[in-house]
Amino acid sequence: MEPAKPSHFLIAAWLRKRAENVIVALIAVMFVSFLLQIGFRYLLNRPLGWTDEVTVLCWVWLVLWGAAFILSDRDEIRFDIVYELVPERTRRTFTVISSLALVVLFVVSLPASWNYVLFMKREKSAYLGMPFDYLYSIYIIFSVACIVKHVRIAWNAFRGRASPEVDVLDDSERI
Repeated sequence: MEPAKPSHFLIAAWLRKRAENVIVALIAVMFVSFLLQIGFRYLLNRPLGWTDEVTVLCWVWLVLWGAAFILSDRDEIRFDIVYELVPERTRRTFTVISSLALVVLFVVSLPASWNYVLFMKREKSAYLGMPFDYLYSIYIIFSVACIVKHVRIAWNAFRGRASPEVDVLDDSERI
């Protein structure tokens, strides 16, 4: 029998499942919008412009939401040819340096990103009339999530620990 997990791990796992639910909803909306576009364009010869906007909005949110809240550190792409050849201590050093570099880049770019999102409130989409700040606001969420995530990764690597991320996938479910 497995030992009971601390409550913060249970809460994190629950939140991660809800983040997956958001992804599923975005994919469903994108898929229905895509099917409507095909049906109206090719069967009824009356293309719908708003379906393109919905698909793009869902795609942008899906990618950045997923990268911020679903993608675990283990799933991120790495150039591990050198990484696998060096000792564990050097790997941790690589992790600290790369994570801190990402944190610095996101922190430095955050004010300009925030200003851009606020500026885009003036622009609206062609069909839905939706302000573009709604579309681009996910980037701020993504940036803050990446800052928090990589501070934790760097801190754990510095202390000699593995990343304590909650991973909802079992190794048998990975491709």
